[in-house]
Parts: sequence; C-alpha cells; structure tokens
Amino acid sequence: MNPHSLRNPTILVSLMAAIFAFGIDRAQKGFHIAAECYAIGQALCVPVPFAYIPETLTGWRGGEILNLTPFFDYVLVWNTGISYGLLDGLPAWVLGAIMAVAIVALAIWWWRAHEMLIRLGLALCIGGALSNALDRLLYGAVADFFHFHWGSWSFYIFNLADMAITFGVILLLADLVGLGRKVTKKPV
Repeated sequence: MNPHSLRNPTILVSLMAAIFAFGIDRAQKGFHIAAECYAIGQALCVPVPFAYIPETLTGWRGGEILNLTPFFDYVLVWNTGISYGLLDGLPAWVLGAIMAVAIVALAIWWWRAHEMLIRLGLALCIGGALSNALDRLLYGAVADFFHFHWGSWSFYIFNLADMAITFGVILLLADLVGLGRKVTKKPV
C-alpha cells in the first residue's frame, strides 16, 4: 500500500466506518452476553429453548425478552443460519467459510473502488460481516437483539452489525442509481 494512499479520504473515512460498525456491535454484545458463552466453537449458550424476563441487562444466555413497547422487544436470540436464518441446517464451519469468502470478495471490491459512497457502503458491510463472523466463531451462532412486531406480524430479529450491513447496501444502491456522482453534461 502506498503511504500516501492512507491520506486518501475515501480510505480513511471508510476504514473508520468499518471499525465503528465492528466496534459498536462487539461492545453491545460484550455488555449483554454472559461470559461463559464465550468458548470458541463450543456454542455453550446457543440452544436455550425458553424465554424469560431478565433482572439485569448483563449475563444473558439466550431467550431473554424485554417488552419495551407494543411493537418492539429487546431480546437475545441465537441465529444459527446466515441472514434471516437462511441455511440454518448447515454446519457452522460451512457457514463460516461462506462468510469468509463473502468478506474477502467485499474487501477486494473495496480496495479496487475509488468512490466514497462505494467504499463507505462496502466498509459498513465488511465491519458488520466481520462482527457476525466473530459471533459464529465464539458462539457457534450470531446474537440478535432487536425485534419489531405488530399483532401477528413479526419482522426479523437483527443486531447492530445487520444494521451496518443494511445501511452499507443502501449506500451501494444509492451509488448504483447515481447519487453522489458528478453530473456531466453530454455534448450536443
């Protein structure tokens, strides 16, 4: 890497975004999840078949539910699949391999990109994906916390890393439709 390239604002801003996305998700999970759940590849806390209302916000093992509003619950649910529980039946090492390939592909795309919107979107996706990948390594599943619902309708349960990935994808779509690009006049 050229030392002057670190002064490139697209690299600096996007790296800070990736670190923020990764860090904020790790901090939230580190605050809530019980220390005994951390056992590389052991999945000690993942198969919790019950739900209870916790007395504190720390030491969660899975199944905790805090009903905050009629449409929002703060919970701890273990997602053993990939996005939205897809591929749930696959072994953790296969899901880890899929995630590793995706992260490497995103990193290559990030390195080759030059536009701020693309690099920022990719960095948010990478930061979130790395945090979820670390969950899979530490717990054998991804910890999800936010649950929106109304009546019988229920939205997917997600975490801060998923929010970073979603926002990253929105930025990539914004670039795709031309947002943030310089307008060039075509010769008549």
